Amino acid sequence: MPINPVETDSSKYRLPGLILAIAAIVIVPFLLNALASQANTRAQAWLVHSHQVEARISTLAADVRSVEAAALGQGYGVDIELLRERISYSRPRIEPLMQELHALTQDDPVQQRLLGQLESMLDLRLAEIYRLLDTATRPSTAEVQTMLTRYPIHGLIDQINTEEHRLLDLRQAEARVADRRATLVGGASLVLQLLLLGLLAWYSLRQGVRRLSAEHDARSASSRAAVMLDTVREPIALLDGNTRVLMYNTAFAELYGVEEESSGEPLTAFGDGAWKDPTVLRRLTDVLTRGRELWDFQITQRTADSVDRVMLLSARRMELPDSEQQAVLLTASDISAQILHERQIRDLNRQLEGKIEQVSDVNRELEAFSYSVSHDLRAPLRHIGGFADKLGRHLGEGVDDKSRHYLDVITGSSKRMSALIDDLLVYSRLGRSALRLQIVDMQSMVNDTRALLDANAREDNPGHQIEWQVHGLPVVVGDENMLRQVWLNLLGNAVKYSAGAEPARITVGHELDADGSHHFQVVDNGAGFDMKYGDKLFGVFQRLHAPSEFPGTGIGLASVRRVLIRHGGRIWAESEPGKGATFHFTLPAASEPQDNRTTAT
Repeated sequence: MPINPVETDSSKYRLPGLILAIAAIVIVPFLLNALASQANTRAQAWLVHSHQVEARISTLAADVRSVEAAALGQGYGVDIELLRERISYSRPRIEPLMQELHALTQDDPVQQRLLGQLESMLDLRLAEIYRLLDTATRPSTAEVQTMLTRYPIHGLIDQINTEEHRLLDLRQAEARVADRRATLVGGASLVLQLLLLGLLAWYSLRQGVRRLSAEHDARSASSRAAVMLDTVREPIALLDGNTRVLMYNTAFAELYGVEEESSGEPLTAFGDGAWKDPTVLRRLTDVLTRGRELWDFQITQRTADSVDRVMLLSARRMELPDSEQQAVLLTASDISAQILHERQIRDLNRQLEGKIEQVSDVNRELEAFSYSVSHDLRAPLRHIGGFADKLGRHLGEGVDDKSRHYLDVITGSSKRMSALIDDLLVYSRLGRSALRLQIVDMQSMVNDTRALLDANAREDNPGHQIEWQVHGLPVVVGDENMLRQVWLNLLGNAVKYSAGAEPARITVGHELDADGSHHFQVVDNGAGFDMKYGDKLFGVFQRLHAPSEFPGTGIGLASVRRVLIRHGGRIWAESEPGKGATFHFTLPAASEPQDNRTTAT
């Protein structure tokens, strides 16, 4: 089963993502609660701070009043011992209380200013009070009242209390806001935790479903791979780093005689020693350790059926998808039948080459014999024809009919023999002469051939009418003289075999085949022939009509076939007796002639 690289990359981040999600569920709400708690603690601390300031102001005011009350008591004649006791209790506390108030309100410039004024007025007021209390004479009530009104401090104390109450109200409002904020943060943290837990549960469920699906797909893919592996008819095995067989297919088990599960066994334990060849083991080790590939290594092994087979081994290193270890995939192909067939083919090719050489020698001898015979027969034929003519002139008018008939037969036979020899020489030259390729205009060649045939027809058979229909013909590449022989024979046959039809209709056409070859047709309305004799039509000396009906030597169509074969084309015919004939021949589009001198005779 192919592994999706996107899934492989994403799986690396699943565990860190899970850890981050758990951390977010625990840490984020904790941080939010901690921040809210800190804000609430700060607000409560400010409330305590305000209460401390108020308490210190109240204590300071009480101590100052105690001192003032002592001064008034002295003016009114109160017991001095009781006054001194009150003064000794309150007087030492005033200075430390002022220092504490300065320390407590050092972050508030308004309070610092008011405390500064209070401290100045208090110092002057206390100095006057202490001076009056330290005199031996008792101060009058008027002096005490004047002193108390000269340095007023209680208004400053009330201002300080008012400012601190204002601050206290603000800080209480901030504390309430902080408390509500903490409540909201706690609720939000709970909701966030529930959301994160729900998301984590959904993700875990989704991962579980995907894992189950992946395991199912993996099992299905493994089953399909095992079925495919067992279906392959070539032995296949998977080896580990110690050349132990991890798995193998059915073909491997059948070929090397494995009858029970043998996965994990060394390769040398299979096939009764078939894999103990040190060269094979060294090559397989190189494949695993050096990354080399083993292709088409030929070896002979004796398999489970006790037959020596020629095996072709291939091996390459691969990585296992479920392990970091590397393995070797080994395939073995039995080429014994192929080797046997190749040996048989080589033997047959050698025999065929010998036969071809023999046929070529025979053909060369036949061509040389036909040329020699044709050339050597010319002189006796000339003698026969010449002496027959002289004998006729010698006998003169007194020769009887039988003697005249004999002379005519001798003369006609010699002429036919001479024409046959000429055609044999042409046929021989067509097979032996080299091709001279050039541009050939088939339209002009057909027109020239038609003009020549029309002239001969008017001379030999003046009453015979011929209607020609020549369609557009292309320009091809070929031997001009040989192609001229093709048209002379085909058009000449069309004229000859349509002599009994009045008027004779001869059509020459052309078209391109699907492979680009030139396809020519010559159609006539002459005597035609029976198609059951069509296989003899293009053989040498093969005739489908009697010489008395249509004269000829039976070599023309054989010459046409030889020319077309040498040009890489072919020829065939279609006909019915009395309904004319159609001759088809092709020439390749490109100049690819085949100089094949072997022709059917």
